[in-house]
Amino acid sequence: MMYPSAIYTNRLQPIIREIVWQKKQEVAQLHKQMSLASLQRQLTAAPTVRDFLTALQQNLYKPSLIAEIQKASPNRGMIRADFDAVAIAKAYQQGGAACLSVVTDSSLFHGSFEILRSIRQRIPLPILCKEFIIDPCQIYLARAAGADAILLIAAILTDREIQDFLRIIHYLGMNALVEVHSLAELDRILKLDDIRLIEINNQSLEDLTTDISTTQNILAARRSQLQDLGITVISESGIYTHPDLTLIAQAGANAVIVGESLIKEEDIEMAVHHLLRGGSLK
Repeated sequence: MMYPSAIYTNRLQPIIREIVWQKKQEVAQLHKQMSLASLQRQLTAAPTVRDFLTALQQNLYKPSLIAEIQKASPNRGMIRADFDAVAIAKAYQQGGAACLSVVTDSSLFHGSFEILRSIRQRIPLPILCKEFIIDPCQIYLARAAGADAILLIAAILTDREIQDFLRIIHYLGMNALVEVHSLAELDRILKLDDIRLIEINNQSLEDLTTDISTTQNILAARRSQLQDLGITVISESGIYTHPDLTLIAQAGANAVIVGESLIKEEDIEMAVHHLLRGGSLK
């Protein structure tokens, strides 16, 4: 059983430490309920992996949109009263999203692997499982539910854990998005093997402030290195308008993750149209 090292969690906001603590309890319960071998056997019934990375690279709109499905958040509560995950996913698809991101944490975000599974059965877009991964069992559960990509958060994992998880994720045919919040974290990750996708989160996990210039500053320092390594870069948080997308693209990002601001809109499909083609979501 793998848990995050304190060296990477002691600087984080209390809410993030609470989430990681809660995840430890969930993982411990999972290990009591089923063996790793039984989890692996579930993969025999899993749907075929869809190519998340190729979907981003071949999408018509640049930067490509990974549209996020999130029922609630710790600081804002329920995001949309008439939440229908499949309907939201369909609106995203029709609006022009390249891929989907599904938040599966249940304790604070009201997500689940069942929500991911229900979307996978109805919508053809590749799906990122947005979870606080600290143990291989979560990766197997996500794949069994139909995930095509997995988020790994550098701030809550050791280098050894990230490398081990990358091997599992890639062995299962999925892609891994490694999330960083600073240049120091990016430099940590670039020392690891087989990094394909980096996600720069513009929200600090230390004080929860959001600044889109985080992506600009990090890519100003490492853009050429990332391009030389063939790494696809994704930006997240603080992105609301088409001009925001333009700034992100000019900085060197290949894709963005946007969710909450889209979900709150009455007409989600039109909101995606505005974001990708021009218009404000504020």
